[in-house]
Amino acid sequence: MSRIEARLAELGHVLPEAVKLPPGMVLPFPEVNLRGNRAIISGQGPLNPDGSLAGPFGKLGQDVSVEDGYRLAQLTGLALLGGLKRALGDLDRIEGWVKALGMVNCTPDFDRQPQVINGFSHLILDVFGPEVGRHARSAVGMNALPMRIAVEIEAEVLVRP
Repeated sequence: MSRIEARLAELGHVLPEAVKLPPGMVLPFPEVNLRGNRAIISGQGPLNPDGSLAGPFGKLGQDVSVEDGYRLAQLTGLALLGGLKRALGDLDRIEGWVKALGMVNCTPDFDRQPQVINGFSHLILDVFGPEVGRHARSAVGMNALPMRIAVEIEAEVLVRP
């Protein structure tokens, strides 16, 4: 077991299976786009361990609490890690988190996007530590996200060959 997978297990986290898309839905791009020493991760939503979308669904500030949003951002981080594991074979190949863009499905007056996306950032820092896990980040509100998910995150990491 890799060092990162051991740390995930120690924290009680499970990497989900690949997303189970609704019938007829096709994504014409890779989950992780490997370019030299960079892995650019396409936007992911929160997943249950079986790869199904995790709820609650809807908008922060209306349907979903900040606490639930934080948990959904954490589950989204695990989805990103699952995609990286499938693409890289070994999460120990990650040598640095570069950037993350956290998108929050929210009402126009909701202003706690950073607190929601902290679920992702805290997960990455807890798993990778402050040096490798350190990342630039944006947390923005969106009018809508696919399939009514409450959180979507995309990111970029540096990887070893």
